[in-house]
Order: sequence, then structure tokens, then C-alpha cells
Amino acid sequence: MADMNDLDKLRVMLPHWIEHNHGHGHEFKKWAAQLEQVGEAEVASHLENAVKALDAAQKYLEKAMEKVGGPLEGKAGHHHH
Repeated sequence: MADMNDLDKLRVMLPHWIEHNHGHGHEFKKWAAQLEQVGEAEVASHLENAVKALDAAQKYLEKAMEKVGGPLEGKAGHHHH
């Protein structure tokens, strides 16, 4: 069972992870479109599948954020990996 300190840490880290994940998805989509245009359909397809996987992960991260009570106010901007 996580203690409150762990939950507070998650309330700081989860918003970053959600934002970071979204940024990767955007980049993958951009690269998939570029590769499709130059005839690399198979590579583009793999990137599109990665986007779908990130979208699924995003939903789980958002559900986790809801369960821990949302972002911890005043702690935004910390960078944790």
C-alpha cells in the first residue's frame, strides 16, 4: 500500500508523464505521415500502432491521476523520469 508521500509524488509526476506521452504521440504521428509519403508504409504502420498504444497508456495514466486526486497544486514544472 502506498503512503501519502508516494501518492503526493505521483500527483507531481503523473501530469508530466501525461504531457510527455502526448508529445511523443504527436511526434510519432508526424513521422508516420512523412514516411507514408515517401513510400515507407510498413514503417509508418508501426509508428501508427505505437500511437495507438500510447493512446491506451494515456487513458490509464489519466485514470491513475483521477484516483490519486488530481495534480498536486503548486508542484507543477518538476521534471521526473
